[in-house]
Amino acid sequence: MSDILFLTKRFDELSTSELYNVLRLRAEVFVVEQDCVYQDVDNKDQKALHVIGYKNNNIVAYTRIFDAGDYFEEASIGRVVVSETERKYGYGHDLIKKSIEAIKELYKKNDIKISAQCYLKKFYEKHNFKQIGEEYLEDGIPHIAMIRV
Repeated sequence: MSDILFLTKRFDELSTSELYNVLRLRAEVFVVEQDCVYQDVDNKDQKALHVIGYKNNNIVAYTRIFDAGDYFEEASIGRVVVSETERKYGYGHDLIKKSIEAIKELYKKNDIKISAQCYLKKFYEKHNFKQIGEEYLEDGIPHIAMIRV
């Protein structure tokens, strides 16, 4: 593992600063960098667990995970994001590994479904996700459903 510390927290365990920084990171990448206008604050954060990667006390990586039935029929990982300046260190792989571990440990589930941006298909395949179904548009960006069993 690298020089990044991962913590998993419930919504009510997030400090105001942590929540602000998570939402800021998500907006930086999904809204500004990807030039996508969409409703990020969707009332699902309260039900999710939040996997947060800290480097030098700054949030640089994040996912939210859901138990089976809370988002998809299977457990799921969403809002996968790594700060643009930190991607070169492979933290995305560390983040997915930690998210999968958290689902197994906290939800006792193995089957995980994601809605992945198409350009990240090979990235997720390295973590044993397989495409199911056809490509579709989500918020104007090509996505595919993927499952890991």
